[in-house]
Amino acid sequence: MSIHQSKKANISHILGVDFGKAKIGLAIADSETRIAFSYGVLKNDKDLTKNLKNIIEKEGIGKVIVGITDVETRLIASLQEKLDIPVEFQSEIFSTREAERNLIEKGAKKIKRLDDQEAARIILQSWLDKKG
Repeated sequence: MSIHQSKKANISHILGVDFGKAKIGLAIADSETRIAFSYGVLKNDKDLTKNLKNIIEKEGIGKVIVGITDVETRLIASLQEKLDIPVEFQSEIFSTREAERNLIEKGAKKIKRLDDQEAARIILQSWLDKKG
C-alpha cells in the first residue's frame, strides 16, 4: 500500500441523501475538508439499498446523513439497519427550494435534473457546518 493510499483510507467520507418519491439526490464530503459536493442521483426503486451499499463501499463512506421531514421519519427509520453503518438525520426544510435558487443563480440548465443532488449537498453541508 502506498503512502497516498494509506492517507486516503484514514479520511472518513460522508454521504448526504435527499429522499424523493422518484429520485434520491446524493452528495459526498470528507471529514477533513468538511465541504459537500453534489455526487449524483439514484432512482428510488427496489435496487436503492443495493445501489447505496455499492456507493458506500466504493467511496469508503463511514456515515450517512439523511435529510428528513417529519412525514418521512417513519419511512426511513430502518435505513441504518439496512446499510449497517451510522446514519444521522438532518432537517431538510426548504432544501429543494434553496437548491433550485442556487442552480438558477449559477445559470444551470435542466434544473429539475440537478435539484435532487444539490438538495443533498445543502443537507450535507448544513450537517457539516452544525458539527464544525
